[in-house]
Amino acid sequence: MNHAVLSDKPCTLCIDIGATNIKMMIANKKGKPITPYLCELTPKPAVIGAVLNQIQMMIDSFTVKFDRVSAGFPGVVHHGIIITAPHMDSSCLTINLQDELMHLTNKPAHVINDADMQGYGMVNGDGVELVITLGTGLGSALFLQGKLLPNLELAHHPFRDNKTYEQILGMAALKQHGIQKWHDFLKQAITLWSQTFNYNQLYLGGGYAEKIDFILPEKVKISDNSTGILGGVKLWGKVSVF
Repeated sequence: MNHAVLSDKPCTLCIDIGATNIKMMIANKKGKPITPYLCELTPKPAVIGAVLNQIQMMIDSFTVKFDRVSAGFPGVVHHGIIITAPHMDSSCLTINLQDELMHLTNKPAHVINDADMQGYGMVNGDGVELVITLGTGLGSALFLQGKLLPNLELAHHPFRDNKTYEQILGMAALKQHGIQKWHDFLKQAITLWSQTFNYNQLYLGGGYAEKIDFILPEKVKISDNSTGILGGVKLWGKVSVF
């Protein structure tokens, strides 16, 4: 059986809970992956018990031990408690997911919004940095000098035609309008985000970021999902503000 060596510790189990998939890996104290990147379908309906069972089965496939847990959830999270869950089952609301994961793993755990956690793995701490994740819905996170301004729900802000960013750029819209129209909408959104936030850097992540095939403006770049999930390691070095 393989075990993390002492120089790797503390090892962090990083979990990204999405409406479509649950992803996870274990990373050492420097944020280097020491296990494969696992990805499994999120149970339907996404009730908390089924989600936790899926997480347990994925954990059981690892031979590397971990010391702590970081998890991102697709909704507003306050002190580990799920406040909103727009793409999960409504029974998730008010659940203390942080406590549930501590009970499941018998390890200390942190749970925050999924885009916030991914952002920790993407940003470099220079000025204003905006993170947008493109997937089933649209996630967003804002950082100032590396400090998170938690639970930014840009997805539900009006964008165009009396619809929100999520309604125009989410999975359903991509399937309805096609990739070219989706690209056009995304270009418009990037322009508005630049004018609104005056960011030093915009990071585009999530499962659909890989579908972008147009030239991005300066200060905008695509980030790999596995990089984002490793934000769970950096999370443990931050002062909790959520």
